[in-house]
Amino acid sequence: MDFRAVILPIGRLLIIIALFMLLPAGADLIAGDGDWTVFATTALLLGVAGALISTALEGHQFQFRPRETFLFVNAAWLVFSFAGAIPFYLSDVGLTFAESFFETASGLTTTGSTVITGLDSQPPGILLWRSLLNWIGGIGIVVIGILLLPSLRIGGSQLFAIESSEKVNKPYGRVEPFVARLLMLYLTLSIACALAYYVAGMSAFDAVNFMMGTVATGGFATSDSSMAKYGTNTMLWISIVFMMMSAMPFLFFLYLAEGRPNPHKGQVFFFICLTALISFCVFLSINGRVEGDPFTLLTRATFNIVSVITTTGFAAGDYLLWGNFAIAMFFFTTFIGGCSGSTAGGFKIFRIQIVLSAVRVMLKRASHPHRVIEPRYAGRPVPPAVLEGVLVFSVLYTATFAVFAMIYLMLGLDLETALSASITAQANVGPGIGPIIGPAGTFASLPDSVTWLLGFQMILGRLELMGGLLVFTPYFWSQR
Repeated sequence: MDFRAVILPIGRLLIIIALFMLLPAGADLIAGDGDWTVFATTALLLGVAGALISTALEGHQFQFRPRETFLFVNAAWLVFSFAGAIPFYLSDVGLTFAESFFETASGLTTTGSTVITGLDSQPPGILLWRSLLNWIGGIGIVVIGILLLPSLRIGGSQLFAIESSEKVNKPYGRVEPFVARLLMLYLTLSIACALAYYVAGMSAFDAVNFMMGTVATGGFATSDSSMAKYGTNTMLWISIVFMMMSAMPFLFFLYLAEGRPNPHKGQVFFFICLTALISFCVFLSINGRVEGDPFTLLTRATFNIVSVITTTGFAAGDYLLWGNFAIAMFFFTTFIGGCSGSTAGGFKIFRIQIVLSAVRVMLKRASHPHRVIEPRYAGRPVPPAVLEGVLVFSVLYTATFAVFAMIYLMLGLDLETALSASITAQANVGPGIGPIIGPAGTFASLPDSVTWLLGFQMILGRLELMGGLLVFTPYFWSQR
């Protein structure tokens, strides 16, 4: 293992973190809040540390093999989570370091869970830093690292394969043009979303912050009431549109713009239909039982379901008051997630499609044992290795969720909170179910031991479990 190949990009990553911290420092300085010194000092220390590491290792030729790639991916998320927690801990917000780590990990993994209360009265620097964490994490801090890799003369495609939700062939030959198009699409979505929010009535500051939480499917807001602060139907439909777009494969939009054959159409169609079906079912369950006209109730039902299925985590009111059927639907939706190759987390739509195809094949084979039938995805047969990987991931996903839930029960959480906290952290959703961590609550009352574990589970979920668990196996560190 060549650790220098991992340490050098980590040093450059620290410089990037420091540069981003200057933005909330400037916001607090303009607002006259004293926390600007916290951001500025932290940025200075991280920038100096990153510069020293980069200078010490600059010019050396390192081998960046798959093991170094996996180690860098894990180290990048952990380093950013710990470094980004420093301003929360040193500011006047009053968080413990466990809570600061939780808040940062929640932002970077675009989970959207929070331990901070009184957001409406927080200084602009803290609010902007939370939103920036969402926005950076949405595109993936590893993708930012890919931009640095060409100068190291090492390949970057392995990193994107680990960070993304499916291993696809490089669509543009080299990784640099691909990342450039990806970032351009992300910036375009961001600008369009911010402008739409601003035109619909948000203040400029809120439009930028809510935009970051929307296109990153992260869900951090500038108010304790989340999107209910601007709860008009127009505002909610704007949010619905951009949350859905951000949870679709970015390659779908790139191929669409370039007129190329688009293998992601089936996944997008399934995602839209499934979301519409669940939203309509929830609407039917609350129509006539919850106060509001039918269109407003349809808007609220659709918004909250889209927020959960895209793993964004915005809320427009407490949907736990809508009855047991709605609560069950929201809990079920928490397991689904968005499309592969998007900013959304969760189990992912393409895996659900492959599992359903495999189940359909098994049922057909049971009825017609002599027929030759194969599971198919996007019109093509699913290779056995891919099917095996999806099925193994399904078992691992369920087992990991259950193990963490059991640990939270051992640490004193009630059953409802333990189950909900485990799946929301692993799927990177945000609000859970129940009075404590539901859409009307926060994670602030949880003990530090649970807070630490939830933070690590968020990172594990963001790394698709395999990428995070691998480094804890003896096979990873073995020389053979």
